[in-house]
Amino acid sequence: MNQTWWKEAVVYQIYPRSFQDTTGNGVGDIRGIIQRLDHVKALGVDVIWLSPVYESPNDDNGYDIADYRAIMAEFGTMADFDELLDGIHTRGMKLIMDLVANHTSDEHAWFEKSRASKDNDKRDYYIWKPGVKGPDGVMHPPNNWGSFFSGPAWEFDATSGEYYLHLFTRKQPDLNWENPAVRKEIADVVEFWLEKGVDGFRMDVISLISKRGYENTPYKEFNDTITNVYANGPRVHEFLQELYTNVISKYDVMTVGEGPGIDLEEGPKYVNEDRGELNMIFHFGHMFMDQGPGGKFDPIPIDFRRFKEVFVEWDQAMSKGGWNSVFLSNHDFPRAVSRFGNDGPHWNTSAKLLATLLMTMRGTPYVYQGEEIGMKNVAFDSIDAYRDVETLNAYSEQVLDGTRDPDEFLRAVHIMGRDNVRTPMQWDASPHAGFCAEDVEPWIQLNPSYTHINVTAQEEDPDSIFAFYKKAIAFRKAHKGLVYNDLDVWTLEDDQLFCYLRPGTTNGAKNGFQSYAVLLNMSDRPAVTTLPEGVILSEFLLSNGLGSSAMQKPPSSSLELQPWEAQVWTTKP
Repeated sequence: MNQTWWKEAVVYQIYPRSFQDTTGNGVGDIRGIIQRLDHVKALGVDVIWLSPVYESPNDDNGYDIADYRAIMAEFGTMADFDELLDGIHTRGMKLIMDLVANHTSDEHAWFEKSRASKDNDKRDYYIWKPGVKGPDGVMHPPNNWGSFFSGPAWEFDATSGEYYLHLFTRKQPDLNWENPAVRKEIADVVEFWLEKGVDGFRMDVISLISKRGYENTPYKEFNDTITNVYANGPRVHEFLQELYTNVISKYDVMTVGEGPGIDLEEGPKYVNEDRGELNMIFHFGHMFMDQGPGGKFDPIPIDFRRFKEVFVEWDQAMSKGGWNSVFLSNHDFPRAVSRFGNDGPHWNTSAKLLATLLMTMRGTPYVYQGEEIGMKNVAFDSIDAYRDVETLNAYSEQVLDGTRDPDEFLRAVHIMGRDNVRTPMQWDASPHAGFCAEDVEPWIQLNPSYTHINVTAQEEDPDSIFAFYKKAIAFRKAHKGLVYNDLDVWTLEDDQLFCYLRPGTTNGAKNGFQSYAVLLNMSDRPAVTTLPEGVILSEFLLSNGLGSSAMQKPPSSSLELQPWEAQVWTTKP
């Protein structure tokens, strides 16, 4: 079998809690995914990435795992999972699961034993430290590290009189990967699911599993602490190589690591084909750029030039022996069309432009559920409507203590909050959008846009965003040069245009693929681009339906693009 099939794949992420409820409890479930598999198949994607369905108390919606080998009851049973896996494979698709191995739930049996006493054989499965007595004579946490989800990253445990590390919520204690027994446990979990037939893993915050020394962080901005203190620890590559050699290398599967704090220098080390670690990573160069000094809930405008530079830099970094993932949204970030497009008057065309961007970049594209119909951010009018622990913790820390205006904070949540992408999938215009029965209360409110943005309204409309995603995915599969060719952007300094060549060369050598030009006007105003010297457009291939230029003969030197217009052409040699 082709060991690099994942390079040509398109991946669709499902967030089970918000996909389809079939049991009447207002929570999406595995049987709901089975019920909707034909929708996913119709898109033309190859792989489904399934966010966690393991046993969990749901402090962080399943990313706090209590049992790696059990299915959460509200999602269904292991028999349901087996049927889902079979249904995916029968349709010619593959399934990758979330591997959450930086931390567990505090309700996992390992942690319950670990906290029971200092001499328990599971004590060193987690990271325990004594407190530090301050000048005031009071015991304080071991250092000044902060949690991703607000507050300190240490929790005091009265039973043993020590603190445990939790880089996320206090109910998500970090595993101690320095302990070989922990690494063996995780390897056994990976083998369990691969033996079941799953086709790989998305590895949650995998860049954080190796800890540095536990000195105070000197950085005021949290993102700097992530990059310089939490991520890319001294043994991270050793740990990943060990896991690959002992288990993953024995199966024809794909792996993608979530990489907060992975920079251009470190990134290639995780994915270089000669190192035996991961196939690709999710970097966050373009996902943190609209966070101000105050972090996630301090939004700032996106620097469009920098946005383009990130794509170029990461493409170049991975061009020799590595591979990129390409994504604009997932379960942790706002809706792509609201963040990078225009979810107002140019909603339809900007969503299609973003699809064009995804499907014409080198790397493996990822589509998050609802992205294929242009689902938007939601603006609930009360904090009581939100469910995300990150949002609620930040509200407690910033608003309830009186340091921030509640309305101003809520406006930031409307822009950046994770619940923007966790509202239920919008299947039709019926009450609750077809996500759950009319007499059932969904676990989180619907986005009111479901009355006009939904699958049913789009699946028979040839001009819909859904129809365009199907077309763009099929187009990518028919043009392998869009998967493998180099990337050459000629509008890096332009404030409106993202235009690039995909020349039929790889690292300067002809590779036998066609050459392409991709023209994107990512603005609300018309824009003119001048083609690079020697570039001759040949055949028009794809457009999001705007403007008349695509219907004319190929322009000789320049052409005008309407607001949010996207075009793809072949170019002459």
